[in-house]
Amino acid sequence: MHTRILDSDAVAEAADIAEITSAVEDAFGAYQRNDVLMPAKSYIDLPQYNGDFRSMPAYVEAESWDAASIKWVNVHPDNPEKFDLPTVMGTVIYSDPETAFPLALMDGTELTLMRTGAAAGVATDYLAVEDARTLGIIGAGVQAYSQLAAIASVRPIEEVVIVDVDDERVNAFIEAHQDEFTVREGSPADAASCDVLSTVTPVEDPIVKREMVGEHTHINAMGADAEGKQEHEVATLKDAKLVIDDYEQCTHSGEINTGWHTGELTDSDIDAEIGEIVTGEKTGREEHDTITVFDSTGLAIQDVAAAHVVYEAAEEQDTGMEFELINPERTQV
Repeated sequence: MHTRILDSDAVAEAADIAEITSAVEDAFGAYQRNDVLMPAKSYIDLPQYNGDFRSMPAYVEAESWDAASIKWVNVHPDNPEKFDLPTVMGTVIYSDPETAFPLALMDGTELTLMRTGAAAGVATDYLAVEDARTLGIIGAGVQAYSQLAAIASVRPIEEVVIVDVDDERVNAFIEAHQDEFTVREGSPADAASCDVLSTVTPVEDPIVKREMVGEHTHINAMGADAEGKQEHEVATLKDAKLVIDDYEQCTHSGEINTGWHTGELTDSDIDAEIGEIVTGEKTGREEHDTITVFDSTGLAIQDVAAAHVVYEAAEEQDTGMEFELINPERTQV
């Protein structure tokens, strides 16, 4: 048997965002049914290099597929300036759960972009108004691209408002999508008044005020991934139907973490986990709902789901390169 190696271009080529969104939805459902194994993320801190490593293993038994993977990812803030390398890099080992054979070694950075966008796509499908046609995105970095791709796969998006402090990023985003959508630069208030709003920034002080948010806007709060980060005012979260991906992660480091630590938000403010909505145990958007919010921290099961889709497509299309990582004849015991 051969192991398939997929660099970032090969992952992008094999990644169909609609299929990844569907697989992530499957994974959220499996998580709710306790059909996953997902140990807590582990850290190796390296203060001497101003960085750390993180390992994210998981196994998912969905209704029509099962898969296992581990993502090895780093955060080294000095990389761009000192070594001309990205701050964050990830590698995913995708394995056959029956035999443990490593089926693929793939770029985890591109995969993470896709699975994060897919999570927003799942939440938007359940929580946004059915005829949502306008999308606001605050933060024009790489994640903005997968947010648009995933959300446009579940709603008939026509107009996009993009917001960022970096004009070059804004112009690049507009240029990349102007043939598919009506795309314009706007203010946070312009973006927040759209049918759907995705925020993908690392801020610690809210950039979206309660009064900016439209009457029926669905918000994907994707940026908060550490204690102290916060993109939205607590008042917005309290007024909204609030859906999270994981209780432990969100209360510690998600969008709700700041309000949680001050006591402004409690269990009574959380309406559901996304898995409960996927499985039908709780409802998504209802007729009387106004604002809805999805607090996403990112789960290893999403990486498994995305890796499954990418690997199956790569096999079918013969994308990437095959190599003999393990020779059974030499390692047989």
